[in-house]
Amino acid sequence: MSQPPTQDSDSARPSGPSGPPGLPTGPTSPSGPPGLPTGPTSPSGPPGLLTGPPGPLSGLLVADFARVLAGPYATMLLADLGADVIKVERPDGDDTRHWMPPTRDGVSTYYLAINRNKRSVVLDLRDETDLAAARELARRADIFVENFKPGGLDKYGLGYQAVSKRNPSVIYASISGFGTGEGAALPGYDLIVQAMSGLMSLTGGAEGPPYRAGISLFDVMAGLHATIGILAALHHRGATGDGQRIEVNLMSSAMSGLVNQASAYVAGGVVPFRMGNSHPSLFPYDALPTGDGDLIVAAGNDWQFGRLCEILGLPELASDPRFARNPGRTANRDQLRPLLIAELRRHSAQHWFRELMAAGVPCGPINTVDGGVSLATELGLRPIVSAGQGEQAIPTIRNPIGFSATPPRYDLPPPELDEHGADIRAWLAGPADDG
Repeated sequence: MSQPPTQDSDSARPSGPSGPPGLPTGPTSPSGPPGLPTGPTSPSGPPGLLTGPPGPLSGLLVADFARVLAGPYATMLLADLGADVIKVERPDGDDTRHWMPPTRDGVSTYYLAINRNKRSVVLDLRDETDLAAARELARRADIFVENFKPGGLDKYGLGYQAVSKRNPSVIYASISGFGTGEGAALPGYDLIVQAMSGLMSLTGGAEGPPYRAGISLFDVMAGLHATIGILAALHHRGATGDGQRIEVNLMSSAMSGLVNQASAYVAGGVVPFRMGNSHPSLFPYDALPTGDGDLIVAAGNDWQFGRLCEILGLPELASDPRFARNPGRTANRDQLRPLLIAELRRHSAQHWFRELMAAGVPCGPINTVDGGVSLATELGLRPIVSAGQGEQAIPTIRNPIGFSATPPRYDLPPPELDEHGADIRAWLAGPADDG
């Protein structure tokens, strides 16, 4: 693989205030330890630490007590947007540091995927001195993120009630597997949630076994939901000065994420079933065989179906009463499918991709991940960015959100275990700067 491109320069970006009027930067701003900017007038920090213009969340301090995927993904998104994220790790580090292969220079690529723009400090909560530092970090934080078993931090004085008593304006986000009620004791692993939510019953061939999704889908979704909740709570705090608790769980994210399939049951009384790559309400919206491999064809409306028929040399199908409208095509898919496949098999997937796309029919090849990255690059989406500078830089996937004035930043590579521990512990042991 060629050397990934570095981050595009954003030196021309305005260096004005980091957020809209009324967005607080914490009860005792500056919000972070020396070395990271805490607002538009703060120092730029030592080399390699967030030295560019402020992002939309600059000035906010995040105490990241999360591990594995959902929480670290949420805090990385906040860090990309300028928040100062301090990643608190136990002595043996985040679980994902040990999830390998694959690796890059001996470091788990899983860990690398979700931990850029953070600083690491090891705090053993069983140690009195470290626990005092953890509590002080929580007292100074704007945002506290954790995904311990529900109630697991209470015994350390780091649960919501204790933290909010010392820090009333804190946004405290908890991520669990099945909530804080009857499901509190259930293990919150994404695979288990995929199984128990019903997703796996929808994934795989109709006659085959159920399958998990290729990624930890509900961990990612819960991380996104946590981020949305945090941003909404910050807006509320800007108007009222009050913090609050945000609760997200993978099972609820799964229920929301099942969208039309959950609605089929809740609103329609229909229990969905797995259909391979087919869609329960649309056809053709499927992987169809060509002369050398499958092609995804997504004719989502009657006009697109008509164009598909024209390009395949089957114009009569568009006016056939069985197929003219989508409900008929869906009901009669077993009759329509072989007619389409017979023509598609005459040429390669690439041939039909070019022909159908030119005609306005949505379609696409089934790529491997390297093919997907290559396509995104060809389309000018610049998917690969370098987090960090020089020899420490790590190729990573670009934050998907574009901002016209305050784009995401990629100043820091994922940290080594306790890489910034000495500075952070010293800062926490010193007096808070009340500005």
